[in-house]
Amino acid sequence: MPITILIRGSGDIGSAVAHAVFKADYPVLIHEVKQPSTTRRRMAFCDAIFDGCATLDGINAQLCRRIPETAIHLAKRVLVPISTLDLTFILDVFKPEVLVDARMRKHYKPEIQISLAPFTIGLGPNFIAGETVHAAVETGWNEELGRIVWQGATRPLEGEPQTIAGHARDRYVYAPADGIFHTGLQPGHMVSAGQEVARLDEIPLYAPIDGMLRGLTHDGVPVAQKTKIIEVDPRGQQAQISGIPERPRRIAAGVLLAIKMWQASNKEAGSQKPEL
Repeated sequence: MPITILIRGSGDIGSAVAHAVFKADYPVLIHEVKQPSTTRRRMAFCDAIFDGCATLDGINAQLCRRIPETAIHLAKRVLVPISTLDLTFILDVFKPEVLVDARMRKHYKPEIQISLAPFTIGLGPNFIAGETVHAAVETGWNEELGRIVWQGATRPLEGEPQTIAGHARDRYVYAPADGIFHTGLQPGHMVSAGQEVARLDEIPLYAPIDGMLRGLTHDGVPVAQKTKIIEVDPRGQQAQISGIPERPRRIAAGVLLAIKMWQASNKEAGSQKPEL
């Protein structure tokens, strides 16, 4: 029987991982909070939580509110089910063989998850392979992007975001306080520097540069201070705002390789005959 894989997080990284393992014919389930603050929504499955369904590079995802519905989709493998039910409950019901923490909570110390599934993988900084998870995958824009770490810590958070047309961190807007995010725009809209794009409660939020909205948190979502909520791509009409870009694709490839290596290792260990 094929193993079941649970992905924590429906952002661009988690969605790329779910897309890759689904295409590799694994049953895969995404777990997410009820109101994710994901910005790159056209590069992810997260809008299924708000709209009921979403499509990413030809693969469909659907929000499943009940366990029987989720189980049917896992068995049929024609789409990726997403659940916002309690994680402990989901783990108890489906008992996934693999858990991947793809929430990309780069500024938080990850909880210990190594006991939640037979094989656990953490993506990004602050994970310790062999302690908090069984394995980890590097996610930074450097020569180690997508590398599997089998023992020890992943690289710490470092450097600036990738530069696009001369702009790096100045492409983003971060929440100046806790509040409810409000916007009438969508990813793909063209904006000008200084244009009001959204409000955080009553605080106006402006486009930092000219370009196309590549990332935008969903209207009505509560966000914490310092959360990334707006991203502008200065390339305008040439911007990539949908599909699976290079970085998520390489990370997903690392995850898929780690799963296959773990399976192969288990198979090899199981085939060894005990000494007489």
